[in-house]
Amino acid sequence: MQEKPTDPHTRAALPLAPSLDSTLADAQMPRQFRPLDRRVLWISALAMGLGAAVAVIARVLTGLIGLVTNLAFYGRWSFAFSSPAGNHLGLWVVAVPAIGGLIVGVMARWGSRAIRGHGIPEAMEQVLLNESRIPPRMTWLKPVSSAVAIGTGGPFGAEGPIIATGGAMGSLIGQLLHVTADERKTLLAAGAAAGMAAVFSAPISAVLLSIELLLFERRARSLIPVALAAVIGTGVRYVLEGNAPMFPMPDVASPGLLAIATYIVLGLLTGMVSVGITRMTYAIEDGFEKLPIHWMWWPALGGIVVGAVGYVMPRTLGVGYDNIAAVIAGQIGLGGMLALCLLKLLSWSVALGSGTSGGTLAPLFTIGGALGGVAGVLLVTWAPWLQVDPRMAALVCMAAIFAGASRAFLTSVVFAFETTQQPHGLLPLLGGCAAAYLISGLLMRNTIMTEKIVRRGVRVPSEYSADYLEQITAGEACSKDVVSLDASRRLADVRDWLHQDEPPARHQGFPVLDGKRRVIGVLTRRDLLGSALDGETLIGALVKRSVLAVREDHSLREAADHMVEADVGRLVVLGRETPHQMIGILTRGDLLAAHAQRLRESRHLSRHLGRTVKARQVH
Repeated sequence: MQEKPTDPHTRAALPLAPSLDSTLADAQMPRQFRPLDRRVLWISALAMGLGAAVAVIARVLTGLIGLVTNLAFYGRWSFAFSSPAGNHLGLWVVAVPAIGGLIVGVMARWGSRAIRGHGIPEAMEQVLLNESRIPPRMTWLKPVSSAVAIGTGGPFGAEGPIIATGGAMGSLIGQLLHVTADERKTLLAAGAAAGMAAVFSAPISAVLLSIELLLFERRARSLIPVALAAVIGTGVRYVLEGNAPMFPMPDVASPGLLAIATYIVLGLLTGMVSVGITRMTYAIEDGFEKLPIHWMWWPALGGIVVGAVGYVMPRTLGVGYDNIAAVIAGQIGLGGMLALCLLKLLSWSVALGSGTSGGTLAPLFTIGGALGGVAGVLLVTWAPWLQVDPRMAALVCMAAIFAGASRAFLTSVVFAFETTQQPHGLLPLLGGCAAAYLISGLLMRNTIMTEKIVRRGVRVPSEYSADYLEQITAGEACSKDVVSLDASRRLADVRDWLHQDEPPARHQGFPVLDGKRRVIGVLTRRDLLGSALDGETLIGALVKRSVLAVREDHSLREAADHMVEADVGRLVVLGRETPHQMIGILTRGDLLAAHAQRLRESRHLSRHLGRTVKARQVH
């Protein structure tokens, strides 16, 4: 393909190629990936301020719930956080949650439908579909509606609304300031983490919850601001309410091997229960959808059920944090725990299915804890040789039911430890929650957090893994047998060569090299065949843009991002030690080939030791 020398006078009359030195100096290269930059300092500072504000708002919201509770059930003006269980309203107690549900329905219809539900799915939807932009009015609509719903006896926890409010505040800050969509997501998650940390004094599990249910990633640039917000939120709680564990329980002994195995089995059974609870809750919601009345009235109907159950068992009314503490401390008998488990499930599932406003964490912990307490008492009676502690069984099932229903596995384990400060519970918690997570994953496609938004067509990430493209360098994946063009060739000769349609001429892009074999640019078939220039034009003169390149030590992720930003399908790969020398070409096909390797590694079974067998594929 070497061109015969042309007459120097003729060549001088042709358009000149761009200067090689300037072309290489202007080579467009992707920035080497850095996990952190100075922007993280600014976002972290915002997150810390947000954490303090959300912690104060959490205190205000609990006070507002206390005010509504005291007015509705006791007729007194007080912000003290109290339980509705001690009321003396008699049958009138049935009407109180119904009135609260009606108020919430009115607020949802003329305020925002987004206040319905427990808040986390709605925040997930905004993260996935709307660049984490939550309407500003949610910063006050959600807490007020939740205070009304919970204060009038709704069987929900205060943590869900506070998490949603914190997330809405973070999103609002991210909409007022000049930030990226990723940074806005980080602020949303930071506000949510601060809210959970401020309620439960559980900063680590709050961070894990943000990772597992909101961030859908674990990157330093998002993890650090979220962690700092959770720390500040917990610190403010320490100042306002002290540092005692949320659910104090007597010290428990380190379990033996048989007891650990039993707790794992209890986790398996609780995982099945969590699947059933999730399906039942959404079946009830589907039932409300079929009612021939406007959805505004549904919370009031759910409130009637809540009130009727509350009349039978007042413990089911309200947030029930005291119930959780009593169950894991072994202060409720077998019959009381069984009734609490079943009636709280009935009250909460109907109320949640009706579309009122409230959280899911506390009800699930109550139901799971009571279920575990019942199982623990029965095992102590029937199989004392297993050496099961009913309090530990309650703690394990409390965490396992949330792990199974939400699949926030690490959150569930750490949360139970942080809120009780029982180090001997970590091993049983890990086994029980892992078992519940396993059963839930096998039996249920979606979770209690994602089912609603999946039905709307939202695809929710369920597993987070390292980016395979980050693990492969451009030098490893690029095509090294490259067909190139000399800058000194005539356009007419190259066109004749292309029209011969030989295999080397069928590529879509060709690097252009100077006399020292240094790349000065890339020309496509369209550049060569569609050009209106005279055939005597030198190939080098057609190079109009700087070299789009990556070094051989860039990752395929950085290369793919560079392709997208430059809107090209191929990049020149330059040597690390010899930056002007081309070692290959990287195309979109090479990126797909890397993904093909990832699929082979995950799906093909093979044996490397012992007798060789034929590889099989896992479907």
